[in-house]
Amino acid sequence: MNGRLNWFKLLIFLIGFVYWTTAEAQVSSDAQRRYKAAVQLVQAGNYERAKADLNALVQRDGPLAPYASYYYAVAAFRQKNFNQARLMIKQLMSRYPDWRKMDDVNYLLAAVHMEMGQYEDALEAIQQIKSTSFRVDTDKMEQVFLSKIKELSRLKQINRQYPDDRNVGLALIDLIQRTATDKDDLELSDRLTNRFGVPGTITQPTSITPATTRPSTTNQPNRNARSKGYYNVAVMFPFRLDDFNADRHLRSNQYVYDLYNGMKMAKAKLQEEGITINLFAYDLDNDANKALELVNSPAFAQTDLIIGPLYIEPNRIASAYANQSNILLLNPIATSSELVADQPLSFLAQPSLAHQAQKAAEQARNITTLRRAAIYFGTSRKDSLLAAAYQSELKRQNYQIVDFRKLSGSTQAMADAMQFSGNTTSSRSVGTVTSGAPVTVGHVFFASTNDEDGAKLIEALSRRKVNAPLIATSSAFDFYANSSSTFTRRDLYLIYPDFIDTSRETVVDFQADYLSRRNTIPSVFASEGYDMMLFFGRQLAKNSTRNRSLMRSDSDDYLMSGFDYTQSNENQIVPIVKCEGSRFVKIN
Repeated sequence: MNGRLNWFKLLIFLIGFVYWTTAEAQVSSDAQRRYKAAVQLVQAGNYERAKADLNALVQRDGPLAPYASYYYAVAAFRQKNFNQARLMIKQLMSRYPDWRKMDDVNYLLAAVHMEMGQYEDALEAIQQIKSTSFRVDTDKMEQVFLSKIKELSRLKQINRQYPDDRNVGLALIDLIQRTATDKDDLELSDRLTNRFGVPGTITQPTSITPATTRPSTTNQPNRNARSKGYYNVAVMFPFRLDDFNADRHLRSNQYVYDLYNGMKMAKAKLQEEGITINLFAYDLDNDANKALELVNSPAFAQTDLIIGPLYIEPNRIASAYANQSNILLLNPIATSSELVADQPLSFLAQPSLAHQAQKAAEQARNITTLRRAAIYFGTSRKDSLLAAAYQSELKRQNYQIVDFRKLSGSTQAMADAMQFSGNTTSSRSVGTVTSGAPVTVGHVFFASTNDEDGAKLIEALSRRKVNAPLIATSSAFDFYANSSSTFTRRDLYLIYPDFIDTSRETVVDFQADYLSRRNTIPSVFASEGYDMMLFFGRQLAKNSTRNRSLMRSDSDDYLMSGFDYTQSNENQIVPIVKCEGSRFVKIN
């Protein structure tokens, strides 16, 4: 540990001693001369000779003995003979328990124990230091050595013995976030983060100096613009750790764990690129009070990006915090443009329903010039919202809407409900065609989140002898249960925001890596988590000024179709795919 001991502190100490010995102690001039010469030998690096001269003074057991013992330990420490240093310190403490320089002795003893890997003994020595002037030095010492611990169980044991030590807590948070996947460990990290905040990067200095200052945690304008070697990402998801059961494979909130696991994979990828991401998981359900408590906790003082929350009220609180602190907030799965309206720092990882409708209408214009359409939707609120957005977009482009209604039930029930004359009875119908004669349809649009509805809708259209192209949501189909003929028997186009081309090498490699790490095939949510963390991690590091023209994915190493925020705070990329042969290809 050459250079780590605080020589500045020792020199000040020596000057104080010379004054004290000449003014207050009855020490012979010869003894003082021998002592000062020995200390100068320590400073010059002549440790063996210094120890021999100091030991002679120790054996005399006079007023100089505790000082000589201390510098003997310093010399042994410099030689990296830590056990010899420890034994001399213990002897000093035993013989002179009331020595007024005992804080210096405990500081040196702590350094010795740290070097020997005896961390608990080191922390015990630090606790015996009474003067607050040592606080900066002891904090730096703890940070340097605790960051070297690689065994999670070891650091957890130290935390149990010293639960109030902030440096131990921060070191444990960092190690958990870098290496752990166990639910109990993540929960422990969450508790420690709420108490101690988030760890920064720990440098390995060549010396421990008394004049060190902590980085400010005050919120500053565009703080991402400062030079920084790491970025803290707060993931505010409903992990529901209290109800977690590792043996239960079908959880209602499995998607949040998949998203988070994907983010951890991206974190490793970013580290390879020299971008250090610290992920901090917060278990936040639909609880506005807890959200408020979290954003006001020390944990958020150094946050650079918030992902989540997933519920409206907690999201509003987090968005307000993001705006106030000038940091980004990402909504990972939401498709409502209202979440980013008048929120300059909030983004949607997904395209909004309104934007999906715009892209679908754009595709319709490429398919046919006939501006007549029938619009159908399933039973969920998301189905009707997308259908309404599509209807609004078509009407803006002067389309005739010959039928607009909710369809559900059997294939025949769907076929019977269709009315192509424009004379609909549904309260949702806004048909503009008044004639009772059959109307030729340019295309049909269908929005449904029920994966059984798509195949039934296609058959219903066939029974009604409607051969027009169909634009539908991918969520209306079961890609495992439906045969390939389902997708090829009609001119079918799928709005597919989470489309993954599984033939791409990047995807194949990710799936193999994920399988080896998690022992399961990655879900769509895992892929989404990977992509969004990869993109926004790169943005934090390379686009600190948030230049709009740079806010788009510029490489093909994403699993899905990438991101584009050059025009809006919602992702502008909406993949539309078509089945060609036995595989789906993106056509827009």
